[in-house]
Amino acid sequence: MSRPLRVSEEVLARVVREHAGRLAASLVSLLGDFSAAEDLVQDAVEIALRRWPQEGVPERPDAWLFTVARRRGLDVLRREGNHRAKLEQLRWIRPSPPDDRLRLIFICCHPALSRAARIALTLRVVCGLSTAQIAAAFLVSETTVAQRLTRAKRKITEAGIPYRIPAAEDLPDRLEEVLAVIYLLFNEGYLSSTADRAHARDLVEDAEWLASLLAGLMPGEPEVIGLLALIRLHRARGAARFDAREQLILLADQDRGLWNHQEISAASALLMRAARAHRRPGPYQLQAAIAACHAEADSFEHTDWAQILILYDMLLHLAPSPITRLHRAVALRYAMGPQAALDELTELGPVLRRYPLFHATRAELLRELGHATQARECDRLALALTANPAQQALLERRLNWD
Repeated sequence: MSRPLRVSEEVLARVVREHAGRLAASLVSLLGDFSAAEDLVQDAVEIALRRWPQEGVPERPDAWLFTVARRRGLDVLRREGNHRAKLEQLRWIRPSPPDDRLRLIFICCHPALSRAARIALTLRVVCGLSTAQIAAAFLVSETTVAQRLTRAKRKITEAGIPYRIPAAEDLPDRLEEVLAVIYLLFNEGYLSSTADRAHARDLVEDAEWLASLLAGLMPGEPEVIGLLALIRLHRARGAARFDAREQLILLADQDRGLWNHQEISAASALLMRAARAHRRPGPYQLQAAIAACHAEADSFEHTDWAQILILYDMLLHLAPSPITRLHRAVALRYAMGPQAALDELTELGPVLRRYPLFHATRAELLRELGHATQARECDRLALALTANPAQQALLERRLNWD
């Protein structure tokens, strides 16, 4: 047998995250106790994070985690003394099939929970995001997220929510939250909210996998197809988004020869088929259409900004949000000029004052209009608010250029 491999902290975290969700799915399925299952997962993960840096990652990290969780579970059940049937089952626990993670998502997205709690719980338990990452995604404090998670787990246990994918007639009621979870997972992978890495390809791959699994379960839902197309369109540009030093390359400066144009064509065709077949436009389809406009342009200068602006207007009508208005302002800059875009951002200041991209966008517009001093101040604000190392490096380069 080969020796365990010593790896970096980044690889270690990825391996743990990859297998923690599957382990949680197996334990919830077996024990029927959400809180107990998560406790066992966290115990196994904590032990791995203590031992693997010195001992190396095992050849089969999933089996290692399952073994540790099983031993801890056996200890718990023995102490309780009245779970002999489960005790016997736990002796033979094996990694769950892939669709168990999707089943676990539907548990987390039960309508008995608040919407914010559904999404936070899924990101934490199924996808392995930290409390800090979830807080950044929601633009709330870590304390708030922790409270939501505690209440949600208690509610699942007390309500006896069954471990299964809902009946077909119940799927639409939970679809919005399931899509939101996958979307937030994708966003965290696309551009990380934490300081340990600029992006996380494994999270993007997880999001695509879950979206494709959901598309197989609900082939008649165009928004599922829209989200899958959106993720694939962005993944197709992945090779051009960062340089060899993990420095962020903005869309205007990316080498489009590095894009996977075959994947772009396939994702665009998938989106068009869903739109024509169902004629029910939704937020994810519209975001995918915007991504397709960018991906199909042969150069940044040939981007159809007028069409993108129309799509953002449709998106704001269906799903209004300050983040969407911010992105629309970027399109407005190229369709109608920097002053029109800056005027649009003025109203968003009170809402997005803690959002780094808001200040970075204002800095670009102010710099283009000749207000260099104000632009530098906005860049400094953005730099203070972001933890992402690639964003920090980009903002520092801008400040050094002036």
